[in-house]
Amino acid sequence: MKRLDGNSRIAAMLVGVVVTMGALAWAAVPFYDWFCRVTGYAGTTNVATESASEILDEVVTVRFDANTASGMPWEFRPLQNEMKLKIGETGMAFYEAYNPTDKPVAGTAAYNVAPDLAGYYFNKIQCFCFTEQVLKPGERVEMPVVFYVDPELVDDRDAGRIRNITLSYTFYQTELPEAQASLSPDEGSDYN
Repeated sequence: MKRLDGNSRIAAMLVGVVVTMGALAWAAVPFYDWFCRVTGYAGTTNVATESASEILDEVVTVRFDANTASGMPWEFRPLQNEMKLKIGETGMAFYEAYNPTDKPVAGTAAYNVAPDLAGYYFNKIQCFCFTEQVLKPGERVEMPVVFYVDPELVDDRDAGRIRNITLSYTFYQTELPEAQASLSPDEGSDYN
């Protein structure tokens, strides 16, 4: 076996460092997403398939916030500013999106909960943020989010005193699906 000289050994180690750093960078996004979903870190919420099994007498106030990213032409707003409900009680809030342009526009919503600690206890049963939305020219839609705050919140040493939570969405423009991109504005869409 041929032994590498000093410069070749350094070059091989540098290539190894570059490959390792590239692999770590590639894995960082899915790992961070998984970490946030498991821990509720950064206000990431949970997804539930059914309502809470217990409803407490304690009340939490959920405030609603809406934003659009730079370049997203939609108008987007919550239809209620806040909602008071018992911890464990299922709530339904609505957001409204409007496409004022003369062409179909696709969008995806990113969300978070503040304070961050509440994210682990905020459960969404149904949400427009789970799928891409496409609005026809001039179309206005109401989009529901069904949620509850897990009663285990009150037993958490750090989050147990939280009684005000803000649910915030930001819509980002995305590429139109192939079928939508080829339609003329008059043909419309049954996507949503």
